[in-house]
Amino acid sequence: MSTDQHPHDHDQEPGTEQAVPGTETDEAAAGNEAGTAETAVNEEVAALNEKLLLAHADMQNLRRRAERDVENAHKFALEKFVAELLPVVDNLERALASAKGDSEANKGVIEGVELTLKSLLDVLRRFNVEVVDPAGEPFNPERHEAMAMVPNPDAAPNTIIEVFQKGYLLNDRLVRPAMVVVASGNGNN
Repeated sequence: MSTDQHPHDHDQEPGTEQAVPGTETDEAAAGNEAGTAETAVNEEVAALNEKLLLAHADMQNLRRRAERDVENAHKFALEKFVAELLPVVDNLERALASAKGDSEANKGVIEGVELTLKSLLDVLRRFNVEVVDPAGEPFNPERHEAMAMVPNPDAAPNTIIEVFQKGYLLNDRLVRPAMVVVASGNGNN
């Protein structure tokens, strides 16, 4: 036996090779396993990214909703207070209406009531309270409450011909509808 040959070389038949660890077939199997693991990791990363994006979008929506709620709370915090003040405005207007034409002796009282009413309406305007006085306008069920329909040949149908009580808006939200009489048309109704 020559020194170049190993003692086990003659045991192997020519053309057959034994699998030795670290050869190509083991590397291919390990590569497939690594590819499968890498695919699973990529899918998990994609799923987590999608969850993160959804959570981020939910947080943005929640933040916007909270900002809108706070804005509305500031905007309409006075709604109940304004609604409680409206009868005071009504009473001052009634007092002026009943005192008109009275004697010269009541002139000072009438001026005082007029100034008080003007002052109160100015304060309400500063807080974005608008008066709805729709005489002569078309009836709008979103802002007006019809107390009666009266035949009136001089007015167009569904036109407000009399206002019993003015309505009020706070930041364009209806606090109280105007109570009105509406024309029913040519008198045939």
